[in-house]
Amino acid sequence: MSTLYVIRHADAGNRSAWRGDDDLRPLSKKGRRQADGIAKELAASGATRLVSSPSTRCIETLTPLAEAMGLPIETDARLREGSDGPAALAVSEELSDLGHVGVLCSHGDVIPDLLSELRGRGVTFHDDATWPKGSTWVLSGKGKGRGWTDAHHIPTPKS
Repeated sequence: MSTLYVIRHADAGNRSAWRGDDDLRPLSKKGRRQADGIAKELAASGATRLVSSPSTRCIETLTPLAEAMGLPIETDARLREGSDGPAALAVSEELSDLGHVGVLCSHGDVIPDLLSELRGRGVTFHDDATWPKGSTWVLSGKGKGRGWTDAHHIPTPKS
């Protein structure tokens, strides 16, 4: 079995209040607490790869988990805001094909598109499709090119 944790980045404050390149917008205090909660939830997941959108808020969401697990955070532009479900699905399938327990962090426009792609491929959803900041979708499947079969949602950690 393969497992993938798909996280929507934690709270990064109000986009309209941020001055500068949105890719550089950091987590808020609330978001940092959420990221710490995500790390506590996933520290025992057995993850072997952490892959993030290049955006600061996504990298910062995975940083406490990376520190807890002693893993580097890789970045992949296919997870960047403005990307799409097929691109994110390709990243997920690459990790599955390699037999990794993976953790991906992406954005509020990419994740619903990814969930739609998964639903279209017959993945069984055990929870309503929702993707609040700091929440996680857990995908499981047979791995090695056999695709994802099940999806369930872990709510945002209390902050």
